Amino acid sequence: MATAGDGPWLDDAAGRLVRPFTVSDGRTRPTVELDLMSQVMATGATPFGYLGPEHAQALELCRAPLPVAEVAAHLKLPLAVTKVLLADLVDSGGLTTKPPVSDHKPTDRALLEAVLDGLRRQL
Repeated sequence: MATAGDGPWLDDAAGRLVRPFTVSDGRTRPTVELDLMSQVMATGATPFGYLGPEHAQALELCRAPLPVAEVAAHLKLPLAVTKVLLADLVDSGGLTTKPPVSDHKPTDRALLEAVLDGLRRQL
């Protein structure tokens, strides 16, 4: 079992000992519109206001542009919680965001077939 000074409170059997929504102070809605594939990147400016350990981890991850979904995976937090944390960092000047860049239409048949082929190979 991890101790309080070991970073995120984790237990080998139980997982995270702190409920994810306590990380975002119970907030479930970000103040900034973020898509799963929205790119977030650190601005290099020191964010103002209080930053929790998860905020600091997210800021560290975002030295290079990353999609929101990837940040959530690295932090091992639900997407809703991650979006709130990232929005906090955008609001405090620590992160910048831009919408995802896509060369494909959402209904692009070739793209959908490639995804389907990839899924079939995984099964």
